[in-house]
Amino acid sequence: MKQSKLELLVGAFVVLGLAAVLYLTIKLGAGSMLGGDTYTIEARFTNAGGLNSGSSVVVAGVSVGRVEGIRVDPKDFSAIASLRVMSGLKLPADTMASIKTTGLIGDKYVLLAPGADETSLQPGGIITMTESSVDLESLIGKMAFGSVEEAKSEKAPPP
Repeated sequence: MKQSKLELLVGAFVVLGLAAVLYLTIKLGAGSMLGGDTYTIEARFTNAGGLNSGSSVVVAGVSVGRVEGIRVDPKDFSAIASLRVMSGLKLPADTMASIKTTGLIGDKYVLLAPGADETSLQPGGIITMTESSVDLESLIGKMAFGSVEEAKSEKAPPP
């Protein structure tokens, strides 16, 4: 009889632990643990390569939100990132958004650099001053092929 009670208690403890892990997974995945109430703004990039839904939104090194989604504007084919940020954060209207990388080949995140405008960016507002991500592959390719072209021109005999 005591063995059955012990097994029942252990089973209940395991089920409660799994429920807690599931709850935290859902909360963290939705970005709800950032501090409660949030609002959405958008940022228009020419290239959002490597940025994914769920990436961090950072101001001054502090995570203040998440990237909710990325879509293509059919009018001008730019990438529009929907950013969900904490409601206590009142960003100036001239805020700049940049796509940065953690480390050399790490994850991408959005860095917001607040400006000095007196008016605040309203929920649903669009940030148009943006800096797209650096494409490391094309940068290396330009450096490699640029140096090859220079070497060819140095070795070529004068006409």
